[in-house]
Amino acid sequence: MIGLALGLLGAGGSILAVPALVYGVGQPLHTAIPTSLAVVALSSLGAVLPRQRRSAVRWPVALVFGAAGIPATFAGASLGKLFPQRWLLLAFAALMVVVAVRMVRGGDNHSGACRTHQGGINWRTCLPKSVLAGASVGLLTGLLGVGGGFIIVPALSLLLGLGAQQAVATSLVVVLINSVSGMIAHVGTADTIDFPVLLLFAGTALVISVMAARWSTKLNPATVRRWFAFVVLAVAAFVAAAAVINPSVVG
Repeated sequence: MIGLALGLLGAGGSILAVPALVYGVGQPLHTAIPTSLAVVALSSLGAVLPRQRRSAVRWPVALVFGAAGIPATFAGASLGKLFPQRWLLLAFAALMVVVAVRMVRGGDNHSGACRTHQGGINWRTCLPKSVLAGASVGLLTGLLGVGGGFIIVPALSLLLGLGAQQAVATSLVVVLINSVSGMIAHVGTADTIDFPVLLLFAGTALVISVMAARWSTKLNPATVRRWFAFVVLAVAAFVAAAAVINPSVVG
């Protein structure tokens, strides 16, 4: 499921991996977060390679988002120690609902898009938006161990006006940067990593993400967007219910 989400949608890997590791495998949250980031980093790398061959990645956009998120990731990791994880996860679930609703309602053209008539990006107006969005994603990566694709994809579409395939491909690069930064930020705060679990998750997700990335060219962009929204809504409901019913698991 993690590999399929990243390969098709460029998002959703961490929001699936963290609940799977916590509630499925039984890992504590502070161990599940760096494990999840390692799995998502490898899966994102596998999913982005086929898209790079199709020149779908907008590298300037990806690097701006990623660079803005690196310091915010470390800040988020520090802030995460100050708040109960239960309330962070509930706020996280509410944010996912907002994002999903916007994706269902959105189309390919948005008033906030920064595209020029020639199809490029007007950086004069879009650079502040890109930096702010990248920093927001980095903050969430540090707080909750999420790669942030569920925010990056709609941000690239709604704010910068990238097409569905370009937004997904560019998101994967940003997720990779954020995940590696998050792993570094959480070094020393986690218990011993369970490497058999990590390798099993990462190996399976990597293979499926590469396959799913190849299938994605056969899908309608609007369909991809709706699938993305439904996945986010389903995971938001699960995370919220789990945090309320069994808060002891997340702290």
